[in-house]
Amino acid sequence: MFYKAGEPHGLKHNPFNAIVVPRPIGWISSVDVDGVVNLAPYSFFNAVAYTPPQVIFAVTGRHATEGGLKDTLANVQATKEFVVNLATYALREPMNRSSAPAPRAIDEFTLAGLTPAPARLVKPPRVAESPVHLECRLVQVVPLLTGDPRSPNSLVIGEVLGVHIAEHVIVDGMIDYDRLDAIGRLGYMDYTRIAGVFALERPGWP
Repeated sequence: MFYKAGEPHGLKHNPFNAIVVPRPIGWISSVDVDGVVNLAPYSFFNAVAYTPPQVIFAVTGRHATEGGLKDTLANVQATKEFVVNLATYALREPMNRSSAPAPRAIDEFTLAGLTPAPARLVKPPRVAESPVHLECRLVQVVPLLTGDPRSPNSLVIGEVLGVHIAEHVIVDGMIDYDRLDAIGRLGYMDYTRIAGVFALERPGWP
């Protein structure tokens, strides 16, 4: 089949999100200028550079209950800091609860039954139950194309300042994927977990 983006595709649900899979989940914690904490998962997320290490995530649409910018984007623009927490299979339900379109005053750590842990280099707290955290400083927010100016799409670029890794996921000096048990987003309401890992040696030249 073929369809032009933005025109009817004839399928039960939009297939776009089900094509680029699996997508890692950036579980972003942030705070506003008054110290109100926010926690939300973003599946438009990835690592994009080594030196210095940088990550990106995209915020789409507006706040579902109160309008305006979503809390994460508003907080990061105001304070220039955020933390990426790894979403794991064991944390799938709390991660999902933190995606609820709650009012701005709601603390998603409390809503999801999670424990905030202090970061070392930034103000937003870490999810204590998560095995990996990336403490980040805002580099840039890039406006993306949108079909409705009231519903913006924005790309957030962050520099990773500090990395926390739980000791139990490190085996022989390397991350053990089975112990990490990270999850990723598929299309629709579907997710996946890391399984069936294989290795490929990168070819040299000539």
